[in-house]
Amino acid sequence: MDTIASLFSFITTPVSWVIVQFHTMYGAVFGPDTGWAWGLSIVSLVVLIRICLIPLFVKQIKSTRGMQALQPEMKKIQERYKNDKQRQSEEMMKLYKETGTNPLSSCLPILAQSPFFFALYHVLSKISSGDEIGVLNKDLVNSAREAHIFGAPIAAKFMDSAADMVKFDASLVDVRVITALMIILMSASQFYTQRQLMTKNVDLSVKTPFMQQQKMLMYIFPVMFAVMGINFPVGVLVYWLTTNVWTMGQQMYVIHGNPTPGSKAQAQLLERMQKSIVKHGKVRSRRERNVIKQIAAKGRERNEAERRFVKGLGMARLTVQPDGTVAKGEPEVEAEDGTTPDSGPKRQQPKRLTKAQRQAAAAESAAKTSLQKEEPEDKPKTAGKSSSGSARQAKSGQRKGQQRPKHPSKK
Repeated sequence: MDTIASLFSFITTPVSWVIVQFHTMYGAVFGPDTGWAWGLSIVSLVVLIRICLIPLFVKQIKSTRGMQALQPEMKKIQERYKNDKQRQSEEMMKLYKETGTNPLSSCLPILAQSPFFFALYHVLSKISSGDEIGVLNKDLVNSAREAHIFGAPIAAKFMDSAADMVKFDASLVDVRVITALMIILMSASQFYTQRQLMTKNVDLSVKTPFMQQQKMLMYIFPVMFAVMGINFPVGVLVYWLTTNVWTMGQQMYVIHGNPTPGSKAQAQLLERMQKSIVKHGKVRSRRERNVIKQIAAKGRERNEAERRFVKGLGMARLTVQPDGTVAKGEPEVEAEDGTTPDSGPKRQQPKRLTKAQRQAAAAESAAKTSLQKEEPEDKPKTAGKSSSGSARQAKSGQRKGQQRPKHPSKK
């Protein structure tokens, strides 16, 4: 880890400068040598970085949804060119280019965060050894070494020995309890964030390998962070726990207000919107207007949750409009006589016959066919018929009109 952190040493000076600025501000309130001043400085560093990464987070959401929508097409390409890996890759890249989807966009926030994470790890490692780094001079390094967060120094690790705790003037039990609790919270927040994404913000009507991969990551990432966490200093655990909590809250906000179409979160959003619109009789926010505009543009391609939303508004005599508003109108529901307000009488479907009825109809048809074959040979064969012949046919119950001439071999 130290080798990896040293690769990002070029960014340690900006990171240390930001920490010092926040420490100066919080030190004036809590005291310069307190754990609150240094701990809140690390938390503020996380918040500042995550605010700067919001545009990348938006791209991540769009890319994830685009990848979910492309999964059926990707599966077809894999099956079509399963024996030609090069052609398969070319078709995949062509599909990404046509749809404007970048699979790496879903990893952008993590990749952009990595330099700051390793730079902070490098700074805390130097603090632990008492060395100056970046803009942290000797006095600031000593102040950070003496700062304790709930009894644990910010440069201490779970795997440190009792001898290491002597230089920190701390208890090994306190350090291990605090670090273990922070590792558990860090892993739990990671698991909950991924589980929330899988259970609420995924279109469950489409089963793809992408969903299985996400489900595996839901269990792999927390375990991976738990194993790595025992080698993280307390300050890095504060950093990673803070960024996990930020990600969880940010994702909850996005899922609540802009869920994936066809997901459980979308059904819950449309249910809340329906109650609000029915209660006030109009659309009250721009977000609701945009959602209704998208639903109106889909037409027959609406999913189940969107159809229930439109039907629910119809029951309240409200109809969605292309501009994202609602207008008062007759509900699109069936009346007791099988008609709708804006349509004619409903076409009745023929009733299905029972087996006995079908057999009786078949026997009657066979009997009629038999009677037609047994007609007398002296029956007129010409197309024209006299009035007396027509009268006799009508009296005897035979069919009127032209009769089909018999085959010459039967004359």
